[in-house]
Amino acid sequence: MDDIVRQAIAKWPNVPDCYGWLGLDARGNWYMRDDRSQAAGPFGGVSGADAARNAAAKGSLLKHDKLIDFIQRNYESDAGGQWFFQNGPQRVYVELQATPWVWRVGPAPSFAIAAHTGQSARAQRCIVDETGRVYLETDLGFGVVHTQDMMYAADAVEQGLWVPEEWPASDL
Repeated sequence: MDDIVRQAIAKWPNVPDCYGWLGLDARGNWYMRDDRSQAAGPFGGVSGADAARNAAAKGSLLKHDKLIDFIQRNYESDAGGQWFFQNGPQRVYVELQATPWVWRVGPAPSFAIAAHTGQSARAQRCIVDETGRVYLETDLGFGVVHTQDMMYAADAVEQGLWVPEEWPASDL
């Protein structure tokens, strides 16, 4: 957490928490959700015929690099396992489309793993759900493998470095 954020918490300890305004999608992208997008439905949304409504519910994709970096440096979980961004003295709880971490996987031979925040991680366990989505439990926590890195994940499985366990998505 940034030092300036710690100072703000100390100065204003009773700022109320914020809910519904920030989302993280399954590809590690951050979305700002104003009143209109919140009214359109949940961030994770639905698929199929309601895809247009789901797009409206996601909100606005954040593109400002310094804002994204600030969010990612101050992103953590509380004692109850809920994820938030500490925005100065205010906790902004994050709506997760999938998992709190989105893993980027590099090519062989190392298959280096990095979170959407840029932090390096080490795989401890590999899980696959019934849709073929790959998840990793790492020293940082549990997350989904980015869709663009599935080939590298498959290579790691083929080489026996990751042994996938099958779990239903509803249990994850």
